[in-house]
Amino acid sequence: MTDLVIPVSGLLFDNDGVLVDSHGAAVEAWDAWSKKFAPDFDWSDRSNAGIRAEDMVRRHVSDDIYDEAVAYIHQLEQDSSSLTKPLPGAVELLTSLAPGMWTVCTSANPRLGAARLCAAGLPVPAELVSSEDVELGKPHPDPYLRGAQNLGLAPGECIVFEDAAAGIQAGVAAGVAQVIGVTKVALDTDVNVVVKSLEGVSYRDGALHIPASSRLR
Repeated sequence: MTDLVIPVSGLLFDNDGVLVDSHGAAVEAWDAWSKKFAPDFDWSDRSNAGIRAEDMVRRHVSDDIYDEAVAYIHQLEQDSSSLTKPLPGAVELLTSLAPGMWTVCTSANPRLGAARLCAAGLPVPAELVSSEDVELGKPHPDPYLRGAQNLGLAPGECIVFEDAAAGIQAGVAAGVAQVIGVTKVALDTDVNVVVKSLEGVSYRDGALHIPASSRLR
């Protein structure tokens, strides 16, 4: 494999599994939630990754208890957000980027998204896209379309970093220049480029630089 240099104007990041490790926090929250509302629900199923909590809850509870169930998982996830850790390379890459040319497009609500970034020691971009900013969450393209719009860019001027199949589908559907898969989880998708982590990835001179040593595919 060779080093990649991709000219691009904007960078759009998923949060959980790309920038931060919130797995332990999410497991704690969803385990507690499922005991009360959906005993048979298995959050660890990878098909659930990248889906908004609101959409997940709607799949498992009736309309009459939906509002209560959503409020409960939001509170549980907020309470466990302090367990979030940065993933390799995330701090170095984000703190090297100029404000206004990158943002995070998360399926979390705005309070949780910001709390997880802060707990991991990462900057919170003013252009953050959360579950409340779009009508349809991933795998629909809305989060990444909104992210590009917030940066004042066309989707084709942006690169998306994703790990989950739903998020990758959203990035492709948004028509971004390229979707970069992050971690070995993304090897189960058909993205052309997959990196071990953001470690070694850099942005300079108007281009994204990905060394061969960082790539899994």
